Amino acid sequence: MKSIHSRCRRFALRGALTLALAALMPAWAMAQAYPSRPIRIVVPFPPGGSTDVLARRIGEKLAVAFGQPVIVDNRAGAGGTLGADHVAKSAPDGYTLLMGVTGTNAISGALYPKLPYDVAKDFAPVSLVVSAPLVLVRHPGFAAATVQEVVAAAKARPGSISYGSPGNGTSMHLTGEMFKLSAKASLLHIPYRGSAGALTDLMGGQIDTMFGDFLVVWPQVEAGKVMPIAVTSRQRHKMLPNVSTVAESGYPGFEALSWQGLFAPAGTPPAVVDQLNREVNKVLASADIQEYFGSRGFTLGGSSAADFGTFIRGEIDKWTRIVKASGAKPD
Repeated sequence: MKSIHSRCRRFALRGALTLALAALMPAWAMAQAYPSRPIRIVVPFPPGGSTDVLARRIGEKLAVAFGQPVIVDNRAGAGGTLGADHVAKSAPDGYTLLMGVTGTNAISGALYPKLPYDVAKDFAPVSLVVSAPLVLVRHPGFAAATVQEVVAAAKARPGSISYGSPGNGTSMHLTGEMFKLSAKASLLHIPYRGSAGALTDLMGGQIDTMFGDFLVVWPQVEAGKVMPIAVTSRQRHKMLPNVSTVAESGYPGFEALSWQGLFAPAGTPPAVVDQLNREVNKVLASADIQEYFGSRGFTLGGSSAADFGTFIRGEIDKWTRIVKASGAKPD
């Protein structure tokens, strides 16, 4: 009888091990075969913008590396959250990815009370791709040429010094709010529908300052139509070596980056995420990608998936604090 019981236990143990292995097999098999069909990178903005260009340049190289087409799918709307939500609800198999940005994957969670996805839980971070500081720029006729002078003017005339942004809730708007909170100074926010309108009015003298994307303001800085006051990274920018950072101008720790990164839906097998991460990092290290984006003011990313996840959690925490403290609302 004891022998029969022993055999039964052995059979039960083998059965349990078989079931466990069977449960692991689909994910393992998928990771081994990945990718076996086209990959889509969802860009949550219209064609032609920096996020779109970035996705297409990286997608071309990933297609060669993987031997599979990589298709860019523009799904614009609702400040980028429409495309992000589509990816969040896609199958977690590595075939639908998101080129996410500061707004879609950090700010939106605090800004939109009824956001249909969770910025912290619904994505598997793959890799930081690029980042760049914002540049605090001024109209040449605005006399305050340093951060200290801007703050002094704002404190002397509360609410009279203006800064423009591409709209309520954008990273440029919230960087201005972070600046106001850090400096304990009152500046007047003027929202526009896009960076072009804000920059046009800045050059025309209708507004005093703005925090602008490096890529957007750099040509006008070169042309002398706007003047740089400071950059929002912790270190000075290589293309503006003589321009101070906000942090070194009296506000240690101040940092606001415009970044873009690749995300998969939560639940994507770690082996697939790791494979994507390795190939993306190889692409970012290639000489032509370094030259193309580096010459446009970007810092190329390249990170482990775990490090990118840590970075994202820090960004979510930071922008949540700023949204709550400033009372910022979306358009």
